[in-house]
Amino acid sequence: MHLHCFSAPEILCIAEVSGLTLRDTIARLMDAGLGSIPGGGAEILDDDVRRRISRLKCTSNEWEEVHRAAHALGLRTTATMMFGCGEEYGHRVNHLERLRRIHEDTGGFTAFIPWMFAAENTALGRQVKATTAADYLKTLAISRLYLDNVDHIQSGWLTPGIKICQVGLQFGADDVGSILIEENVVYAAGVRNRTNEAELRRIISDAGFLPAQRDTLYRSYILKEAAHSKTI
Repeated sequence: MHLHCFSAPEILCIAEVSGLTLRDTIARLMDAGLGSIPGGGAEILDDDVRRRISRLKCTSNEWEEVHRAAHALGLRTTATMMFGCGEEYGHRVNHLERLRRIHEDTGGFTAFIPWMFAAENTALGRQVKATTAADYLKTLAISRLYLDNVDHIQSGWLTPGIKICQVGLQFGADDVGSILIEENVVYAAGVRNRTNEAELRRIISDAGFLPAQRDTLYRSYILKEAAHSKTI
């Protein structure tokens, strides 16, 4: 069992409530079994946008501080970007530049995961224009070019749908994520997309690629099983 949990805002809250430094908080969580940290809470790493869409969450600098502290302790994390929430292209570029700079310094990101804002059933969704599939694919491709120092880029199926996820494999992505059990956040926003392992394997194969199961740290199970068999 690999524990991939607690976003940057949650870790900052734990540190504040516990009266601990950020480093000590993450170190104690690691001692308790934390295996990696998700990139949640990043939204758009530009405080002009954050003040409008997530003012109760951490600042851009605080999000960065959490991930740098985790990387310094040898803990890998993912990086995300939620776009289509009324930001401008320049805000997205600021976000990508910050991630690129962090990874150049630490090498601690396992993957970058861009995803579309799920606007339905939200107050913000009534104020912004819905993100298109074309915008998602262009953002995915630009992410692969801009973050050429990050090993993996994920094409998601949850918000754009399974077909766009498949097309995303031709736009620079090398990963489609997982089947997601008990996902409730975007479900509450009105997204009803669901999938299973067989379908994910099918869309990868139909796109001309070889499906390979991985763990949270992007280690292929095929390679792990082969290495294990040699030691027996």
